[in-house]
Amino acid sequence: MRFWIARIGLVIAAFIAAPAMAQDAVPTSTQQINLTFAPVVKMVAPAVVNIYTKKVVRQQALSPFFDDPFFKQFFGDQFNFGRSRERIENALGSGVIVQADGLVVTNNHVIDGADEIRVVLNDGREFEAKLVSQEEQMDLALLRMESKGAKLPTLAFRDSDDLEVGDLVLAIGNPFGVGQTVTSGIVSGLARTRTGINDFGFFIQTDAAINPGNSGGALVTTDGKLVGINTAIFSKTGGSIGIGFAIPSNIVRAVVDAEAQGGKLVRPWLGVTGEALSAEIAESLGFDRPGGVVVKELFPGGPADEAGIKPGDVLLAINGRDVLDPQGMAFRLATLRIGDEATVTVVRKGKPMALAVQLTPAPREPEPDETVLDGDHPLTGARVANLSPALGEELSVNGWRGVVVTGLKRGSFARNLGIRPGDIIARINGVQIQNVKQLRQLVSAEQDKWALTVERDGKVKTVTVR
Repeated sequence: MRFWIARIGLVIAAFIAAPAMAQDAVPTSTQQINLTFAPVVKMVAPAVVNIYTKKVVRQQALSPFFDDPFFKQFFGDQFNFGRSRERIENALGSGVIVQADGLVVTNNHVIDGADEIRVVLNDGREFEAKLVSQEEQMDLALLRMESKGAKLPTLAFRDSDDLEVGDLVLAIGNPFGVGQTVTSGIVSGLARTRTGINDFGFFIQTDAAINPGNSGGALVTTDGKLVGINTAIFSKTGGSIGIGFAIPSNIVRAVVDAEAQGGKLVRPWLGVTGEALSAEIAESLGFDRPGGVVVKELFPGGPADEAGIKPGDVLLAINGRDVLDPQGMAFRLATLRIGDEATVTVVRKGKPMALAVQLTPAPREPEPDETVLDGDHPLTGARVANLSPALGEELSVNGWRGVVVTGLKRGSFARNLGIRPGDIIARINGVQIQNVKQLRQLVSAEQDKWALTVERDGKVKTVTVR
């Protein structure tokens, strides 16, 4: 017997084994025709909220010349020329209530810089909310609703590692501010790391329609569990073209658990640098396929060093979960806890090995000695700091020694030169840079020509400035 199951935007043909003579039978009941996601939506939608933010933005006047007394003589103050003005900037997004005390998960970019945050439930109730914590690298934020004891719906987590490509999912949020909207689709990809969305990339890809305003909303499975937080889309028009990305629930749960223990998420650290096992490298090392991390360097006395991992090893899995590249390795570690032991699978000279690694936080020595550089040199306007393993983790820098750029002044020479946060200042005029103190001394000396060497994403580039 053939059952035709219809839903909005998608028709699924499901075939059930039956005698050949019955295969062309016409459906005889509503149950044989209609499949609806309504029960799932009724269960999960109340916990998906709309988030409205307000931010006070200061605008500079049209021209500083209008603050001159000569112009004021003619125009006076009627146009407020030359003075900064304040305006209110409104934004909207979505979120998910994950605890009955009013803890809400959303994207960091939804609430970043907000002076006022308001949460509106599907049933029309409104609550003020306060920012609890931000994880900028992961684009996650936690809010606490001022619920005053009100009964609130919640959404339970599901293990995102259980997902498979082809699983049905629903995306729930507030696209374009039209109100809560539900779209459906499938999981069209897993472990997406090369998306350029944030510094900590590891995403579920779905073709369920995600649009502006859906950010921070829920990606749920048909059993009514939260499997991801909708974050971004790939689009040249600004609207959905069927390529959306969600942060997996396992990393969201790690952030929520860290907050429950009174702090921000501190990710375990292996103390290795490496590169993805590409097809070219795989062939040279005798692997039949790409995927994994080739260990390049070990931090002396770090967890990987203590566990017996060696340069040249190919790291393939952590606790039995495949690792395809350095971003995937960082994700797997982030879902684990400091103090636990992890089993790391590596291949050394063609032989697989399982090594036990104690999970510890990255050390914070040396002290950052953060400084904004001024003067007449290529790094004018750059904020720099001594690089430590912990700072490297925070900035997603593949290294742990030297001097790193942590920020840039707008319009500065360094920014215009193309320097970026996360760049490691390797050499100036051939001199290896060890720390911020040495760097300050070098740039304070007058030079007719500057040869600046920086490291970025494992690549080294030198520019010459006169």
